[in-house]
Amino acid sequence: MYFAALLARTEDGWEASDMELDDVETLSDLADLARGASDDDTVIAFIEQEDAWFGIVRIEGEEDPRIYVSDGAAAARSSYGEMLTRELLGDDLDDELETLNLDGTEDGEPFDADEDDEIGSVAAEAVPAAPVGDRLILADLGMSTEDLLALESDALAEIAGALGAAEVLEAVR
Repeated sequence: MYFAALLARTEDGWEASDMELDDVETLSDLADLARGASDDDTVIAFIEQEDAWFGIVRIEGEEDPRIYVSDGAAAARSSYGEMLTRELLGDDLDDELETLNLDGTEDGEPFDADEDDEIGSVAAEAVPAAPVGDRLILADLGMSTEDLLALESDALAEIAGALGAAEVLEAVR
């Protein structure tokens, strides 16, 4: 099960909204969805899969999105996480990731590496079981790299708290 939300910074503070991922197939789709929430302001897209991993995509106007994923290997086993890790780690992962069986993981079903050791080993080799991406993604907004790397459970609530947006994010949960 996924939780996805957008936080858009406006002149009046942060505004939060649910984010439907049904039509999101690429990072460009996600960036377009985020840009629709706010014209030129900062927009943060949050995606979380049942405390297994979370991802942050920061969009500022027409600049390229900045991405951070808490656990590359766990994210690579899900459809939305795989989209983010591929963007971060390059197209050279395509051949290796295509061998992964993603069936069901996009619906929130846990990945069972014991079921197919080969799939688990490909994921382990292809994508690190560690944070990947821009660790400074929220530094200028009040969350240091150290704080970001230390997040474990309910990471999105902690991030929203550091940004001063906990109440607006909680309203969309």
